[in-house]
Amino acid sequence: MLNDNDFIKSCDVPGPTKEAIRAIILYKSGVTSKDKVIDCGCGTGGITCEFSQRAREVISIDTNPEAIEVTSKNLKKFGLGDNVTLINDDGSKALKNIKDIDIVIVGGSGRQLEDIIDIIHENLNSKGRIIITAILVDTKIEAINKLKDLGYNPKIMEINVSNGRILDRGVLMISENPIAVITATKR
Repeated sequence: MLNDNDFIKSCDVPGPTKEAIRAIILYKSGVTSKDKVIDCGCGTGGITCEFSQRAREVISIDTNPEAIEVTSKNLKKFGLGDNVTLINDDGSKALKNIKDIDIVIVGGSGRQLEDIIDIIHENLNSKGRIIITAILVDTKIEAINKLKDLGYNPKIMEINVSNGRILDRGVLMISENPIAVITATKR
């Protein structure tokens, strides 16, 4: 796993997804070296960088041109990216042209989550996996309901991570924002 502190960051781009969350996403995805992975809403590229080390192909999408630039810089910094395509576009537009998908991680949807899930459903291989990360309660509900409507059996996990900071007189635990990881497999 790549260290959170090693990523290039930008105040105008969210991320990177924290290491503990990336580890859970990787585990839940069941990624193999044969998989084609989409990172929709790639931000600074934390997910993209991790999956590029494990998957056959990674396609990363973000509407923010600066996110694509920072993701590109992080891929270069870690010596990754030979199997990565970066797309600066709206998630729903870009996804329409991508077929035969094995795994999709949706970390950002620009208020188009239902449309994005519909498009993913159409282009996802049988037994393909969808992973949605969410911090807003509304996003969690919307994702679960849409996945259920499409015949999936979604699972949700709420993760609260705290990291210790060593002080002279003890350890201070500093918590990060809780995040939900919603997973579903195409039947």
